[in-house]
Amino acid sequence: MKFNESDILQIQDNGLSTEEVQRQIEIFKRGNIKVDIQEAATIGNGISAISDEERTEYIRAYEHQKEELDLLKFVPASGAATRMFKALHNFVDEFNPDKQELREYLDENGDSSLRTFFNHIEKLPFYTQAIEAAKKDNSDFDKLSGDEQKKLIAENVLYAKGLGLSDLPKGLVPFHKYDDVVVTAFEEHLYEAAKYAESKGVVKSHFTVGQGDKEKFEAEFDKVKARVEEKTGAKFDVSYSYQDPKTDTIAVDDEDAPFRTEEGNLFFRPGGHGALIDNLNQQDADLIFVKNIDNVVTWSNLGNVADYKKMLAGKLLELKGKVFSLLEKLQSNPSEEDSKEVSKFLVEQLFVKSLTGTETTSELIEKLDRPLRICGMVKNEGEPGGGPFLVKDEEGEISLQIIEGAQIDDNNPTQVKIVKESTHFNPVDIVCSVRKPNGETYDLEKYVDPNMSFIANKTKDGKPLKALERPGLWNGAMAKWNTVFVEVPVTTFNPVKTVADLLKESHQPLND
Repeated sequence: MKFNESDILQIQDNGLSTEEVQRQIEIFKRGNIKVDIQEAATIGNGISAISDEERTEYIRAYEHQKEELDLLKFVPASGAATRMFKALHNFVDEFNPDKQELREYLDENGDSSLRTFFNHIEKLPFYTQAIEAAKKDNSDFDKLSGDEQKKLIAENVLYAKGLGLSDLPKGLVPFHKYDDVVVTAFEEHLYEAAKYAESKGVVKSHFTVGQGDKEKFEAEFDKVKARVEEKTGAKFDVSYSYQDPKTDTIAVDDEDAPFRTEEGNLFFRPGGHGALIDNLNQQDADLIFVKNIDNVVTWSNLGNVADYKKMLAGKLLELKGKVFSLLEKLQSNPSEEDSKEVSKFLVEQLFVKSLTGTETTSELIEKLDRPLRICGMVKNEGEPGGGPFLVKDEEGEISLQIIEGAQIDDNNPTQVKIVKESTHFNPVDIVCSVRKPNGETYDLEKYVDPNMSFIANKTKDGKPLKALERPGLWNGAMAKWNTVFVEVPVTTFNPVKTVADLLKESHQPLND
């Protein structure tokens, strides 16, 4: 592939090289590489079930040590709220109260989340604000029919003439309301972090945000800071970062040639959340808690969530201590017994199932001396899909991996059978250790499996294109980390994917 002078300048402006862009184009030509699942990770086979007594002990151990640790909560928060309000956008575009009743539209539409939205709209945290905006938008609001009112309310929820929630980052959408206090997902993450990530009176949180959204988050923090600090008794150190443009990827057409815009320019797209491994790589802490922006709970449930976070952290500290101890043995004239102890630990505690027993000391060190993560796993309550599996890579190494449905070869009956046998899914509930025994941080880019990138079909200016997403942050981007899975209850997982999810009981505050 030859690039013209204008292409080369555009590539360089993006912080990329022509060699990197050519490498990406070769991935399109190669196509997606499906993973080789060996087994589903289940209780006793890759997933640990922690007893109440063990949980209490891990919590105690963590609380005993946490004041001496650098702690950080890392929250991917660059997602827009647009998808959250997709059904409401369709409703506003399609529903005409002069020609159809709302009941008829909902029956024809068949979207249960939309029906839930209108049946319980008064329970939404921003309902009062939406009514006020709708009345300001139309002085005859009280004279309108019920269906006309509902459409006007929906418009004022979505668009800038009212609340403009659809145009906000998801983290700045109101999620809960306590008496007269309306709280965003961003603010809820601060309360939650204070419950388990506070050390020496300070809570450090890092949010990855979209370009142009940092000022919005900063303004929100300025607005809620006094309230949050008064309620928690802690000080907050909040930082932000963007997804680096150099992690953007080239788009191609159906012939795997670079896709060009109507102006003839190359077209680059953000490389998916896997690009955030670069943002995580810039953080330096003893323990880093990773959780998605839309997975928050109400104040009455914070204690339960915090206990399981502390349990995961306590388990991680135990494993980290053991890893450091074994590395010290291997690095100072290890005996045959030392090597056997390390091999046993790798197999039994880290589920590295591909050891032969003939590994050299340097090989054992290489397998042990890696970033470490503990991942909470929740029991499937619906159809099994992506989640925790034992996977064989191209080098024949079998390890615990978090796999998404798109990575699985659904034309392979054996792979499909293994997926159906899975019992748990990944809620993105991760605690990370990224420091070496000497205190330096690992270069996380070295532990990415580039083969786990993913090609997706998209459009631009009405024309089809193929987009390349980098290996997912908790999938391929952490593929070569040492990984442990631990079961956590479903009560710790309360994501908001659609606006109707805010009406679930778990998102309705009690007398908090």
